[in-house]
Amino acid sequence: MGKRLNEAAKLIDKSKNYQLTEALDLLKQTAKAKFDETVEIHIKLGIDPKQSAQIVRGTVTLPNGIGKTRRVAVIAKGEKQKEAQEAGADAVGSEDLIEEISKGRLDFDVLAATPDAMKDLSRVAKILGPKGLMPNPKAGTVTFDIAETVKDLKKGRVEYKNDSFGIVHSIAGKISFDNEKLAENIKTLIEAVIKAKPSASKGQYIRSISLSSTMGPGIFIDSKL
Repeated sequence: MGKRLNEAAKLIDKSKNYQLTEALDLLKQTAKAKFDETVEIHIKLGIDPKQSAQIVRGTVTLPNGIGKTRRVAVIAKGEKQKEAQEAGADAVGSEDLIEEISKGRLDFDVLAATPDAMKDLSRVAKILGPKGLMPNPKAGTVTFDIAETVKDLKKGRVEYKNDSFGIVHSIAGKISFDNEKLAENIKTLIEAVIKAKPSASKGQYIRSISLSSTMGPGIFIDSKL
């Protein structure tokens, strides 16, 4: 894998910020794995990640999805269970589903819940939390608008949040997507991050943007799309 990555890296000028269309062409040339690699985007922000007022976090629905159908589970009560089922949730329940989770049965990729069910979920927080599956209002997975949330999650809604270095990492689709669809997803995500700029952040906000495939090298792109 080291040799293959080195060969792919030779195609890229690390000192250059490529135009998006050119970067996507390079991305496909350097994606040599035998599986459909995920396209990743990394946005370095001019924020102080140690300051809570400068945390950048939100959700965005990518117009062309992420290339994977998510298994969505919902914890809800009463009519909200019916809404979730009609919206396409893969598993819906209340105490019964929580009991399954307590036994370690996590047959879903994302879990959403209505606010009135969160108290019941607290008993399995230690199971869900470490796996990043605990519903969170900031991630849009705690809501009474459960039908729309399920549809968005199935379609391709992603959560983004800066790490301790002030970098937002996200997925933008699959290498098999045509360039037009990838470009649309990437632009949508970047626009969402720009709109989420904290008022406390001063100076240059977008420091750099790079793309990569799962097993490929990073490619810097012009932030002025």
